[in-house]
Amino acid sequence: MEHLEEDEVVVLEPVSPTAQYFTSSVLSVSNIGVMELENPLSESQAISLLKTLFLPISPRFSSIVVVINGKKRWKRVEVKPEEHISVPIIPSNLSTESYEKYLDGYISKLAVERLSEDKPLWELHILNYPTRNNNAACNLIFKLHHALGDGFSLMSAILSCLRRADNPSLPLTFPSRQRSQQTSDESFVSRTISSVFNTLSDIWRSTVGEDDLSPIRSGNGIEFQPITLATMTFSLDQIKSIKSKLGVTVNDVLAGMIFLGTRLYMQEINRSSSKARGTAVVLLNTRMMGKYTSIQEMMKPDSKMPWGNHFTFLHVPIPNLSLPDDHDHDFPADQYSNALDFVWEAQKIITRKRSSLAIYLTCRFLEFLNKFGGHEAAARYIHSTLKNTSMMISNLIGPVEQMALANNPVNGMYFLVFGSPEGLDVTIVSYMGKVRVAFKMEKGLIEPQKFKSCMQNAFEMIRKASDEYPIPMQKNSKTIKHL
Repeated sequence: MEHLEEDEVVVLEPVSPTAQYFTSSVLSVSNIGVMELENPLSESQAISLLKTLFLPISPRFSSIVVVINGKKRWKRVEVKPEEHISVPIIPSNLSTESYEKYLDGYISKLAVERLSEDKPLWELHILNYPTRNNNAACNLIFKLHHALGDGFSLMSAILSCLRRADNPSLPLTFPSRQRSQQTSDESFVSRTISSVFNTLSDIWRSTVGEDDLSPIRSGNGIEFQPITLATMTFSLDQIKSIKSKLGVTVNDVLAGMIFLGTRLYMQEINRSSSKARGTAVVLLNTRMMGKYTSIQEMMKPDSKMPWGNHFTFLHVPIPNLSLPDDHDHDFPADQYSNALDFVWEAQKIITRKRSSLAIYLTCRFLEFLNKFGGHEAAARYIHSTLKNTSMMISNLIGPVEQMALANNPVNGMYFLVFGSPEGLDVTIVSYMGKVRVAFKMEKGLIEPQKFKSCMQNAFEMIRKASDEYPIPMQKNSKTIKHL
């Protein structure tokens, strides 16, 4: 990273505190987005698209981080797109399965490589080889440093480069997201006492609490260690059907499925671990509104949907699995009733934690650390918090219609987060009536195929249990905001 005197350069703006944490010695977090294109994409096409569509979106895509008098700032530089593009060449006579293994290995390799700090913090990788996922002829991989913005910002940037495949003149539309109003029968005093207790519990869990070692957590930081990848696809209509019957939200169903699938996997590997202490860090968008807006609107100083990093962490305990011979547990022994309890428990916990004072107090604590200990101290705290948990969950919302990049249809997409120390990440994105779930797992610890099988079983258990209810279940809920 460049160290300059104040009169040597003209700089754009200070690097935000969150971006400083993600460019520290202990954290270098990047987002990787994969678009599965119907047709190959040439390097010359990519260069043209970067110049005309991508680079004009934000000055940060043409800036590097420099240090001036000990403070990090964005410095505008000349960008040569060809220096940011990689087009790997591999034999053209391999099987589709071999290409898929190569793709997984390629992304895994990208995960452990830090982005160069002497040029803007993004890369584009073009793999013009067929894969079975959505019949892709090209996998277009964006690697974008988290200092550039959070998932919401970067998704907005990518969406601004795309058009509707059926009619480019029409805007993209997105699934509706309803939030029902929560009611409570508790008295004011009872709610106050409960709020204080929950806040203290949340602060303890996020500061000094540490999860048990388990089949999904080795305790080793895997920031730049080998990882394995896997993706799954679920029907959004099926998830919405479950949502309607249970009186919850799409995100409640997904969270319940992830928690149940994780516990099923843990129990299959080691029965005693079905009750091991486990925590999921759920990323929460803190913007005032939840829908995408234009890049121009995001860049305004007073925007309600500003560009940058605007999110917080929720520490959500993973509910325990109730086994058929486990009659002392709070959950019913019947496996299908238990499956629905995972959905309702996820809804209840996340709703409570969204209103916990722990979110506010944690933000103030980070500001205190940053002010008196510097961004490295704050970054070490975040690193420790993530390392002590078992998994992280992040999700984004994608359009209903099929998109196209320069008239090249996008058949599918998913994203991943790399550079954080926890051993399991689950990232979710909806697109064209489907929900794509991607898993980043510690290599040698988690078995990808078995984990996917448990996740599929969890979804089927929840779906089957919800089908047994003849009328919709009325339960109050709040949605988990998409990032």
